[in-house]
Amino acid sequence: MASHPLLVAPPEVLLKPISVPHRLLLGPGPSNLAPRVLAAGGLQMIGHMHKEMYQIMDEIKQGIQYVFQTKNRLTLAISGSGHSALEAALFNLLEPGDSFLVGVNGIWGQRAAEIGERVGARTHPMTKDPGGHYTLQEVEEGLAQHKPVVLFLTHGESSSGVLQPLEGYGELCHRYQCLLLVDCVASLGGAPIHMDQQGIDVLYSGSQKVLNAPPGTALISFSDKARDKIYSRKTKPYSFYLDIKLLANFWSCDDDKPRTYHHTTPVIGLFSLRESLALIAEEGLENSWRRHREVTAYLQERLQELGLQLFVKDPVLRLPTVTTVAVPAGYNWRDIVNYLIDHFSIEITGGLGPSVGKVLRIGLLGYNATRENVDRVAEALKEALQRCPRSQL
Repeated sequence: MASHPLLVAPPEVLLKPISVPHRLLLGPGPSNLAPRVLAAGGLQMIGHMHKEMYQIMDEIKQGIQYVFQTKNRLTLAISGSGHSALEAALFNLLEPGDSFLVGVNGIWGQRAAEIGERVGARTHPMTKDPGGHYTLQEVEEGLAQHKPVVLFLTHGESSSGVLQPLEGYGELCHRYQCLLLVDCVASLGGAPIHMDQQGIDVLYSGSQKVLNAPPGTALISFSDKARDKIYSRKTKPYSFYLDIKLLANFWSCDDDKPRTYHHTTPVIGLFSLRESLALIAEEGLENSWRRHREVTAYLQERLQELGLQLFVKDPVLRLPTVTTVAVPAGYNWRDIVNYLIDHFSIEITGGLGPSVGKVLRIGLLGYNATRENVDRVAEALKEALQRCPRSQL
């Protein structure tokens, strides 16, 4: 057996304890972990194919059906961030040459359009400036012109703070033989969504926002119409890892066929996701929606008292989980963000994608959505506006 001297010594940094600051995360996500979820992350490992793990996976499916308000059998968690669920949806729904209509009013629509182009779909973006939303008339015009097989909309556009209306959009899509795909990563648990009653064909979300679980697991569900589209594909999806037919078997979504190994799931992450779903089930969806609406209204009052301007002018279109304010005149947004981190250990963020430089984003997500946290961030912002340099315009 060949023996070689070690060329790389043990890194000195790894011989010291890990150092993680304690921060209040009031950005658009991830959010602080609820104590029960944090405790779940410290449980001992079990095998990803043990019967006890299968039971936890079944409980997670029921939790997703509750928070999505769906009876879809094809409901499961993806091993990856919310972005992986977007890719899973598009990799499985679209085939080369399919027409794909995308609402691009922020970064998530941009990402969806990019993925559509990568899989060879004829991608048609409906582009709006940050802060815009889509009316039924605008969507119908796009459906009539492009005859897409899938329409993508973002329910909670966290880069701009917009809440996209959904009532009537599923019915409209179905009149044009189109499936409705909705991103609710930033809105789930904070704003009402009723997958079945609103005619949504594919809905996905992430674990790290209102659910207060660690990033790394994503929630997704498919209607019967969407399932039929996937199961009648002429070509295999580009990704084996995100092949929904294989995942459906592993999550026991396909008529009680024996489960077959697909990949090693993030067992501890699924423990945490299960507990986060349990917490929202205990609180009740309607109570969670109400709490986010009321606490965010209080935040908006405090921000306006500081002279800050809400970016989304129509109150009906404001996302109740992530609030955006216009960057105040004369300030560098980075100075404000850095001041809150350095002096108060509070995270807020600037814009993302097309909203960079235009907004500050403040998130009240799940466990973090309290009046106490609103007061903390408002006082921190008051000081930041007094202390940060301001140019004379």
